[in-house]
Amino acid sequence: MYNEIGQQAILGVLSHAFFIGITFFALRAVMIEKIVKKHHVFQVQLLYILMSIAIGTTVSDFFLSMSNWSKQLPYLFM
Repeated sequence: MYNEIGQQAILGVLSHAFFIGITFFALRAVMIEKIVKKHHVFQVQLLYILMSIAIGTTVSDFFLSMSNWSKQLPYLFM
């Protein structure tokens, strides 16, 4: 019981970190600097980080939900 909860926790942490990193990498291709006022470098960096967290956790939650739902599918046929 506790082992399964621990495995789900580590999977969730790793999944969130992975997707936040992937999202940050992808967002670097978008040139937000051209939209934002000049001399606001810190705000743009903070915006990249916050957008990465928001998008990355949403995508991670989607994949974790799909994983959990796919584990529950066999109960449909019992």
